[in-house]
Amino acid sequence: MSKSIMVMIKRGRNKRRQRWLLINVLLVLIVSGLCVGMLMLGNTIYPVRDVVRSLYDPSMGGVSFAVATIRLPRLLAGFFAGIAFGMAGHTFQTMLRNPLANPDVLGITTGSSVAALFCLLIFQTNQTTASLYAVIAGLLTVIVIYLLAWRKTFSIGRLILVGLGIQAMLNAVISYLLLVGNQQDIPAALRWLSGSLNGAQLPATLPLIWTVVICAPLLILLGNRLNILELGEESAISLGVKTNRTRLLLIVCAVAMLAVATASTGPIAFVAFLSGPIAQRLVGGGYANIVTAGLIGAILVLAADLLGQFAFGVRYPVGIVTGMLGAPYLLILLIKMNRRGRL
Repeated sequence: MSKSIMVMIKRGRNKRRQRWLLINVLLVLIVSGLCVGMLMLGNTIYPVRDVVRSLYDPSMGGVSFAVATIRLPRLLAGFFAGIAFGMAGHTFQTMLRNPLANPDVLGITTGSSVAALFCLLIFQTNQTTASLYAVIAGLLTVIVIYLLAWRKTFSIGRLILVGLGIQAMLNAVISYLLLVGNQQDIPAALRWLSGSLNGAQLPATLPLIWTVVICAPLLILLGNRLNILELGEESAISLGVKTNRTRLLLIVCAVAMLAVATASTGPIAFVAFLSGPIAQRLVGGGYANIVTAGLIGAILVLAADLLGQFAFGVRYPVGIVTGMLGAPYLLILLIKMNRRGRL
């Protein structure tokens, strides 16, 4: 390989690295601005100076209560749930090499929702127990979908169809739980099912925070292997990737984040579905987009929550707003994939 070609390759890598860094810095700034907005805005708008002071000075009375007790837990729940949904969705889409192969479409989110709703409605357990059962249910859903989709050879299309069938069955279970559950808990359960940050409390958000703090770095470390898996089984093995072990680690981390986020905030629609494609459009393919997808997930959740609170005549849960954003994209994607013969 000539020296000029090596120089061109190196220059291209440097440009892509600079683009990745610039975009992620801009995303961090957007997330920071949304976080400040979440703390400032409400029935009463507080200046930044009072918001910062209220976080460490409880003597400010109503300001401290509004910011530290109501708005900060809501912010933390939305931020960490967005990161969890974004990273988990990107992981499944990249690993399975199909934008439709995300937790929402495959039914993994619905499996975790069934377990969490069962704990909250029937057993009325605490948030930590609901999160644990949501993780177990999410992993079991993945195993069932994989076993039902396996027919001598592995097919992504078959996996998606099986996932849609499992999702329909689990939605029927959710409807049954809403019928037999305590009628006093049904309104709260319906708000939770729509994906909501209302009533978020710091103790109930701690399992989500710890799960993201533990699993997100693992997914970032596995980001390069994830991109290699996208090349196919044989290529990944030839490049020295232990595919089975890597997939297992990726699935466990992604499902854990997804399930605990679902148990904490409800199944916020389409965040896992949108984050990965947006990250790829901004940064480009063949790059470690896991961080970018997490930041975009956080932006989608926080921005949708602010829109749901203040952009309309009534207040909507965050999942309603993300659903309105994601549904048209899903239809456009289906049309494009059908034209390309990928459906």
